[in-house]
Order: sequence, then C-alpha cells, then structure tokens
Amino acid sequence: METAKICNMFDLNQTMAKSLFDGCTYPWEVLPNIKSFILEVGPNLDPDEYDKVGEDVWIHKTAEIFPSAYIHGPVIIGKGAKIRQCAFIRESAIVGDGATVGNSTELKNVILFNGVEVPHYNYVGDSILGYKAHMGAGAITSNIKADRKNVIVKDGIEEIETGLRKFGAMLGDYVEVGCNSVLNPGTVIGKHTNIYPLSSVRGVIPDFSIYKDKNNVVAKNED
Repeated sequence: METAKICNMFDLNQTMAKSLFDGCTYPWEVLPNIKSFILEVGPNLDPDEYDKVGEDVWIHKTAEIFPSAYIHGPVIIGKGAKIRQCAFIRESAIVGDGATVGNSTELKNVILFNGVEVPHYNYVGDSILGYKAHMGAGAITSNIKADRKNVIVKDGIEEIETGLRKFGAMLGDYVEVGCNSVLNPGTVIGKHTNIYPLSSVRGVIPDFSIYKDKNNVVAKNED
C-alpha cells in the first residue's frame, strides 16, 4: 500500500492544511478532522489577507467569488481561487490557492490543494485532491457504499479498513481524471496518473500510470 501513503502522494507544501497530516500515514485519516482544523485556523488568519464572510467562512481578498455561488462554513478559500457560477460548497472545505471550483460543482468535507481544478459539474465529497489535480467535466467522487458499510481500501490482495462510512477519493499531485468518470468509495489514485474518460474506478491505482479500464492499467512509459 505504498502508493497510498501521504509521503508518496502529495507535496504538503502545496496546502495550508499541511499540519493536519502530521502523525498520519494515509491521507483519509484526516477526513474526520477537516472541520475542526478550519475552525481552529480560520480565526487566526491575517485579516489583512482574509475576509470573514458570514459564519465561519474565510475568503482571501484576491479570491474571485461569483454572486450565484453558495458557501456554507466552515470553509477557507485561498489566494486567487475562483468559485464560479452556482458552485455549492456545503461545509468543511479548504480550497487552495489558485484552485478553481466551477459551474455547479459541489464540495463537502474536502481538501483541495493549491492549483486544483474541479471546473464543470463535479461532485467532490469526503476527498482530498493533490496539487494541480484536475477532474474533467462531470467526473465525480462517490463517497458512500450502496450497503452503507465502512469503506475498505483495496490494493490487490491487501486491504485496509478505514473505519469511515463516507470516503470518496484521494487524488495524488497532478492526477488527471477524464470526463464523466466515477471514482468509487475508497479510490486512491497515485500522483501523475491519468484516468480515461467514462471510467469507473475503485481501489488503488499506481502513480505514473494510465488507467484505461480495470484490466488495462499501464505505466506511462509503456504507452
């Protein structure tokens, strides 16, 4: 399960939530703590840089927020981020510097590292997206199993019981997810990996790979 370790997925210098990962091995371990982290950090943000808007919502003064976007705290939106038309940020979201949350995209209990793009009709719930990860139009994270049981991360024959009933996907730095793909509960995608459009993905996908389908995952240098 080396691919799924925090140290192999993310450049933690590309998120204001770096300290939240301290003492953790796998990124999903921080999901239950996103809300409390925002509530602790938010009030201490520099008021010369961040505006407090409503209850427990902190927005960097350089962020661009469209009037039709809905933002419910606790939320922190970073420098130069763009929250576009009809975006729906439900709660417990950290939107990194330069990130884009697009038209009709919904966020809930997430960390978007700096430069992340979820620009068109995406749902991202109980998930972490690494530096400059990008989800194509209509791609979503499915964050709860049909049987409502706890999510298990599977990498071949190796399994890790997460203890989490809601867990969408972990995307490493520079991951590209094709349009209209579904990332099933407990999906972990290693850094620099590309997912073909219209894919249904589950389990751990190696870094520096191209995912064509569940039986056809190739290293980039083999394609």
